[in-house]
Amino acid sequence: MGGLVFLVYTFAIAAPRIGTVGFDAWAYWSVQLPHPYEVAVGSLGAFTYSPPMAMLFHLVSGLQWWVFLWIWLAILLATAIWLGGRRALIVLAFPPVIMELYHGNVNLLIGAAIVLGFRHPWTWSFVLLTKPTCGVGLLWFAVRREWRQLGIAVGTTAAIVVVSFVIAPQMWQEWISYLMTNASGTPGGAWVPVPLWLRFAVAVAIVVWGARTDRTWTVPIASAIALPVLWFAGFAILAALVRVPPASPRPRRDVPVDAVMPTTEPLPA
Repeated sequence: MGGLVFLVYTFAIAAPRIGTVGFDAWAYWSVQLPHPYEVAVGSLGAFTYSPPMAMLFHLVSGLQWWVFLWIWLAILLATAIWLGGRRALIVLAFPPVIMELYHGNVNLLIGAAIVLGFRHPWTWSFVLLTKPTCGVGLLWFAVRREWRQLGIAVGTTAAIVVVSFVIAPQMWQEWISYLMTNASGTPGGAWVPVPLWLRFAVAVAIVVWGARTDRTWTVPIASAIALPVLWFAGFAILAALVRVPPASPRPRRDVPVDAVMPTTEPLPA
């Protein structure tokens, strides 16, 4: 109940006063080609995702800002409701989800891509092309030796990268340079000021353990922990916990074949 009150307060009272709704969404709408990485990290309009995502968002730059914002917020709201299903109100009352809707980042979409990725691995491309470190969740397939799923996820992403590189190689050079220049993180610090290398190591341990014990819920947790910069709203990825599918048990390798395969006894003479 408290979360829903916070939701109403955020959009009905705080938003009109503060006037920063869609702070992150502005970067998606205002991205400019062929040089999308000219705004410093942490500033209004800073676009930090890969060139393919810059090309994708540039397609909507012709819309008026308020039109794009309403469409974008509608997409995020629909994603939150889809992730929650019958528990949609619980998801909408989750404070990080509320802040995610307020700022308009892509964390809810990353959560949806993770959920869909168990059955449609190509959706992991969205994760890898926006916040690559969240791709730690792909270790799920590697540990479980699900090579086909892993190949689809990596192969689809590689194909997108190759095509975009052929179209705009200089954009990739600028993006890599942009990331290297801002490797120390967002100015002003993060909500969770724990270094990425430490969080990533913890995320690896979590997803490996989860893959070995058939716990799919560990994947969104690991991906959230491994965010490049862990802001409070980044925990909106955890909305995926409500809808994450159960894992198919892995066949045990230490069970003899004749223990699972029926033997044929000779018929009596």
